Amino acid sequence: MNIVSLIASATEIVSALGFEGDLVGRSHECDYPPGVARLPAVTEPKFPTDGTSYAIDQRVKAILQEGLSVYRVHADALAALRPDVIVTQDQCRVCAVSLDDVEGALCAFVGTRPRVVSLQPDCLADVWADIRRVAAALGARERGEALVASLQARMAAVVEAARPLPRVSVATIEWIDPLMAAGNWMPELIDMAGGTSLFGEAGKHSPWMTFDALAAADPDVIFVSPCGFDLARTRAEMPALARTPGWSELRAVRGGRVVLADGNQYFNRPGPRLAESLEILAEALHPTLAYGHSGWERY
Repeated sequence: MNIVSLIASATEIVSALGFEGDLVGRSHECDYPPGVARLPAVTEPKFPTDGTSYAIDQRVKAILQEGLSVYRVHADALAALRPDVIVTQDQCRVCAVSLDDVEGALCAFVGTRPRVVSLQPDCLADVWADIRRVAAALGARERGEALVASLQARMAAVVEAARPLPRVSVATIEWIDPLMAAGNWMPELIDMAGGTSLFGEAGKHSPWMTFDALAAADPDVIFVSPCGFDLARTRAEMPALARTPGWSELRAVRGGRVVLADGNQYFNRPGPRLAESLEILAEALHPTLAYGHSGWERY
């Protein structure tokens, strides 16, 4: 079976189900497990991805205002891989190649058309459903059920560990400039880790926020995990937020409870590593919990 995954979380799902060896192509963002780097990338962004949070935001908005797609699918390269299954997404036009992008590329196909599995994870329940959907498409329903059960059990253990600990209020920042809070599955993860999410709503897209709103809420913890940024890039972007008048007066800042995390590898990927994401959240919120992860640090 030839599988092409056009979203990083799906690549992780396919691999966790035991089909990494069947992957023949990937998106430009797919980088885990490390072995997928050998695969040809058949997508690319239409904008430069370097620069500040603000610069990237402006580039993306300019493309969207033109009614265009943010990413490009190389149809000829995709067709040459002769995929039996293509996994894509229809949740966010900014985060990854969309279903529309894939359907446009399929116009170049001749002969048998591949099966397209489109994921749309808005909350944790959707992530589990997506794992099952991918497993079914690959003829491995039992593996899907086993993977979901294993991840849920791992996360349940975190919930039990955090349950007796004092709850803390949390503001999760998914983009630094302009400020965006985290929605979708993040409020659920915060709740499971023993926190109370002050911004964003489970199952709904991440909302824009203002610094005034952040200051008014004055959370115990500020958790910064920008979409698509690793830990080093997040650290480099933080001065744009820390220079804001009033930043040093926030409770989380005064208490040394501003947390930076690798959003790209963990929190922004609705796949198997959400279990690790929950563990990172739990140890970041509660000093007495330790899971030994390196994907976060205090600012």
